[in-house]
Amino acid sequence: MAKAGLFAIRDVGSLIKGTAEEGSELKKAVGVTQLTAMGVGAIIGTGIFVVIGKGAGIAGPAVILSFVLAALACVFSALSYAELASSIPVSGSAYTYTYATLGEVVAWVIGWDLILEYGVSVAGIAIGWGGNLNAFLDAAFGVSLPDAIAKSPEDGGVFNLPAVFIVLAITALLIRGVTESARVNLVMVVIKLVVLVFFIVVAFVNFSTANFHPFAPAGADGVTAAAAIIFFAYIGFDAVSTGSEEARNPARDLPWAIIGSLIICTFFYVLTTAGALGIASPDQMKDSDAPLAAALDQGAGMPWAAGILALGAVVAITSVVLVIFYGQTRIFFAMCRDGLLPRRMAKVNPRFGTPARLTVTLGVLIAILAALVPLGTIVELVNIGTLFAFVLVNIGVIVLRRTRPDMPRPYRVPWSPVLPLIGVAFAVYLMSDLPLDTWIRFGVWLAAGLIIYAVYGYRHSLVRRNAESSQRRD
Repeated sequence: MAKAGLFAIRDVGSLIKGTAEEGSELKKAVGVTQLTAMGVGAIIGTGIFVVIGKGAGIAGPAVILSFVLAALACVFSALSYAELASSIPVSGSAYTYTYATLGEVVAWVIGWDLILEYGVSVAGIAIGWGGNLNAFLDAAFGVSLPDAIAKSPEDGGVFNLPAVFIVLAITALLIRGVTESARVNLVMVVIKLVVLVFFIVVAFVNFSTANFHPFAPAGADGVTAAAAIIFFAYIGFDAVSTGSEEARNPARDLPWAIIGSLIICTFFYVLTTAGALGIASPDQMKDSDAPLAAALDQGAGMPWAAGILALGAVVAITSVVLVIFYGQTRIFFAMCRDGLLPRRMAKVNPRFGTPARLTVTLGVLIAILAALVPLGTIVELVNIGTLFAFVLVNIGVIVLRRTRPDMPRPYRVPWSPVLPLIGVAFAVYLMSDLPLDTWIRFGVWLAAGLIIYAVYGYRHSLVRRNAESSQRRD
């Protein structure tokens, strides 16, 4: 065990051994198909069904390039996630990897960051779910929920009831078990891909190039600014790594699932974006909570197709809430098990094999957030949190290659450290395009986290307690 200072590093062997502690061992229940579906389920959702409209409003038709740029920013980090996930098959994602490479205080910072990223992301996705539910009800039955119970106070409502409902429903499913959750997610992923194929076919049958001129009305700055928002569409592939501990064969399956899900989703994103612009202008989509349904309704004049797409979006976004919330619980679980947060929260329910107590706690807090906070603020906070995690994961690969060169690595990032450094550069570049108030909120969150670490986490850290016990025995 390393010295128990602020930068104490968890040995990889001790991390893996610690998962077998009685009462905190997760059930190994998922394979490569479920993990890949988890990645696709997490990625394809609010980004393409909601955020595409905001991106098109910024970059115009050049939003297609914004999707490609955001994908490039992800792919280098995805390679780093794949190496670390296969080498350190433990719950916690970037938090755990940082603990094994850069030390405890940095791990706390990234863990606290990930709690923000995932928790706020679930709230934002739930808000998008509510918007698409309203679009479906309007298209199918000509009715919609009143603003008072369908929007946040800032958007003219009292609270967002649909967002609260979906968060609490997913909370119940996650408590039930990872196997059941993975099966439900796989079904929803198939449905969402079928719906996207339906949209692509309908869009290209009615395709026109009229909306592609001018292609880049805001120039290169518009493309990068939209990419910083569109990046929200790709958040989710890192959620695959949170399932490391429950994977049956993490060394083989995790790299395939992480990289495969990113490739599949990029392919669908580019085709869907091109199709949407072929039937609707950016102006017709930019202010809609359900831009693809709006493209079919207002652009192509096909309200029946818009109803089908809105229903597909409801299913699609449900799977995103499921996977991202799953990732949130596993990161929180890892931090509790390490003693940085109350360890009693890491107790696994003996009947379901899941951390039920912390799942309920997080579900209630996220439901409150989803009820009261508007989508725009949430998207920007999620993006800065994710990009910050990407920076540390890429650095972690480089550090671990130097400090543990002989550690087994079933998957290795090619041309390291060049590709991880490119991943860092892309993440920093996109972070620089986010608004100042987002940076301020992020800074306040991290400052609050450091206070909690100083007051609680530092004193209760399992690494520190084990080191003190060893010194007393000596």
